[in-house]
Amino acid sequence: MFVTDIRKEFYDKVVHERVLVLVAFDVDALCACKILQYLFQCDHVQYTIVPITGRQELENAFLEHSEQVKYVVMINCGGNINILETLQPAEHVIFFIADSHRPVDLVNVYNDDQVKLLMPTTDDFDIPAYDDLFKDDESDDDSGNESDSSAPSGKRRRLDEEVLERRRERRLWEEKRKQILLDYEEFSTYGTSSAMIMFDLAWKMSKDSNDLLWWGIVGLTDQYINNRVERGKYMTDVGDLHKHTLRLNHRNEDDDNTVSVDCMRIYFDEELKLALYRHWSLFESLKHSSYPACKFKMWTVKGQQKMHEFLADMGLPLVQVKQKFTSMDMGLKESFKGLFTASCEKYGLDDISFGSFIAQYGYKNKLCAADVVYAVNGLMECVEAEKSPTGYFLEALDCLSRQNVKKLLRGLDLAKRQLTTIMQTVHSFIDMKQIISAGPFLYAYIPEGHPDVKFFSRPNCLGMLAYFMQEAYVATSRSRRSTLLPMVVAAPLNAETGSALVIGIPPKAEESTKNFFGRAFEQAAIQTNSRTLHDNFDTSIIEMKSEDRSKFFDALISLLS
Repeated sequence: MFVTDIRKEFYDKVVHERVLVLVAFDVDALCACKILQYLFQCDHVQYTIVPITGRQELENAFLEHSEQVKYVVMINCGGNINILETLQPAEHVIFFIADSHRPVDLVNVYNDDQVKLLMPTTDDFDIPAYDDLFKDDESDDDSGNESDSSAPSGKRRRLDEEVLERRRERRLWEEKRKQILLDYEEFSTYGTSSAMIMFDLAWKMSKDSNDLLWWGIVGLTDQYINNRVERGKYMTDVGDLHKHTLRLNHRNEDDDNTVSVDCMRIYFDEELKLALYRHWSLFESLKHSSYPACKFKMWTVKGQQKMHEFLADMGLPLVQVKQKFTSMDMGLKESFKGLFTASCEKYGLDDISFGSFIAQYGYKNKLCAADVVYAVNGLMECVEAEKSPTGYFLEALDCLSRQNVKKLLRGLDLAKRQLTTIMQTVHSFIDMKQIISAGPFLYAYIPEGHPDVKFFSRPNCLGMLAYFMQEAYVATSRSRRSTLLPMVVAAPLNAETGSALVIGIPPKAEESTKNFFGRAFEQAAIQTNSRTLHDNFDTSIIEMKSEDRSKFFDALISLLS
């Protein structure tokens, strides 16, 4: 059931109880968790946070804590699975689900007692009607009437016709229901950011602040830079957050001297698609950001010459662009953005900027929302074996607080390593022509001996690689059809168990983020009896036995042809 008043139907109910909070491993979920954690601390609510990577961990976490809690909050998990069938909870347990994954499971939608969906009704859910999905079982067994020889033959014939008619109607209804479910579950997409939903709750409770607004902004930016929402949807949500930014950062000129330098200030600005350039050098950022790297074809000698030409056209000396951005000449640093956008049109970088937000506190800390997304993701998917995944999750959660700048800076360094590894892998795959056009889709497999294979055993990092590879292939391909092809990338997950991680992404040409691979993977696995595990909350990401890879992909090719 959809919750219409999030404060009354959700927060006021849980505020005096112990709450179990189950949080998925993504930046948006972390930001939503951070906002909810702040609200709970304000009202002294007892809560337990458990990070979960997939459905199996969801079941284990609930089983472990089910006896202690009456209310369970799920952030970016649980929305697209039948939660009651999966967890088999006691009748008194109530689930509150804030999940951006679509489509939402229909049993969750129509359950009024135990499942409450914290999702804005303004989203396009396209929910089928209740009567088209659920029907009371009617007994079609009228054999007693048929065998009743004492009944007049005319009446008996009429009863037989009624039974046949009812059975025919039932069969037609079941066929129609099957088709409706197929159409509804055909594509997986994403809806409104969970961090935005939690910020909306804080605003309605008059507990919003710049810190909470910033976490909402970072959650939304995570969706955009990871290609989970369309640009139109992103800009609409940015417009909503911009109003809050103006409200919370409105100061009179006379007030400037009375405000502490440590106070956070957020403002809207056009952001360049240059990853981490404020914390890196411009040269490295251009080289490792997918959009300019693919436009210039940075993996070729000609592409590097073109980039040098582009920098010269802007009047930026190589000595300046190769040093850290913060160490650049002050005049060049201040005029850089204007020079950059002026030269972009000439070099075909028409889509180099997007509307975003910048936060500043203190003299040194100036952060773009996209930088924070990269840093948090870098910490969360750290490949070093110092801590458990839960340990890195908690460190990523901590780095969102502005008191923990050192952790955020560590996240930025880890993000640079991630981006460098992704670019090197794309470069080698393009050079070696290892991205294969398998007919209806593009395909790449990271071999087991690859030096950086551990990076790609993480779903977000593998997703970033897939989008970069697809863009690079389209940039180098002479075929116009390449923009219409979706892409599948597979990487070894665990050498001991012989498993691989597989991700599918939609075609480059389509502005829509609708992804059909969830259903396609499921059907290919059934047809070939491949040993697959559909554990991720994003249905377009699966695990499978490496031995079954060839027959699985043969089936996928024939399915999509």
